[in-house]
Amino acid sequence: MTSSPRVGGRPDPTSGTTASGEESAPARGYLLDNARAEAGERFVRLAELFDGVTRGHVDRLGVGAGSRCWEVGAGGRSVPEALAAAVGPTGYVLATDIDPAWLGAGDGYEVRRHDVAADPPPEPGTFDLVHARLVLVHVPDRARALATMAAALRPGGWLLVEDADTALQPLACLDDSGPAQRRANRLRDAVRELLARRGADLRFGRTLPRALREAGLVDVAAAGCFPVGGPACDRLEAATIRHVRGELLAAGLTDDAEIDAHLAAIDAGLLDLTLAPLISAWGRRPAPTERPGPQLR
Repeated sequence: MTSSPRVGGRPDPTSGTTASGEESAPARGYLLDNARAEAGERFVRLAELFDGVTRGHVDRLGVGAGSRCWEVGAGGRSVPEALAAAVGPTGYVLATDIDPAWLGAGDGYEVRRHDVAADPPPEPGTFDLVHARLVLVHVPDRARALATMAAALRPGGWLLVEDADTALQPLACLDDSGPAQRRANRLRDAVRELLARRGADLRFGRTLPRALREAGLVDVAAAGCFPVGGPACDRLEAATIRHVRGELLAAGLTDDAEIDAHLAAIDAGLLDLTLAPLISAWGRRPAPTERPGPQLR
């Protein structure tokens, strides 16, 4: 076996190998699952960081009173509630997740348990908007999931997919200026390695425009968002590290002292933490008389 590629002197988790060069056996299940209390904190902070971005795209795509929307892998309540407010009482919002525990009973939207990579599309051919944020990067069969979402669209309906590209910007601290910042970057590498072992595609965000075209959509375009610093980034980082602490320790990627020091630095406000870019891509299901294919906008 060859040794794994390295970035800045550290193993590159996107290579699918361990630091020793041996093939890593993928663990099973979603690393950042909804079953832990930290998931709720993560949903709150992700909403603070990205809901404005998502709402801007939804508004621009023409979602309004009477629209039918499917929120895929909803996780928390913020996006389904925003969609429900946009479509009003004459519209319809379906929020699905493999574990819908954080969605509650729904306020203006319906909740269903659904696996987008395994189950057929609900009510195919009927939705004006299908949206997924930070979902497909973790789904092994992404092409099937995209096909399921595209099949749920009515002709003229829009698919909006938003996913991170962690390999595009792998650092936790862009200003790698001292021990605390370098420690944060080491731990970000460790979390990326865990994600890669679970089957996440850390380069997925950049492929979204092509993936939407390959799913048969037209009028495809994309944009990016790159949060840098602030309380929401800090609290999201702390919740994520607490969420995966046991997995990091079990994998031998860090120790308790390093994790505790990192969490203390976050609490002290010493770090300007950032995230991977969020790539938002959208495409329209063509009418029967249109020819699917690459489109420029």
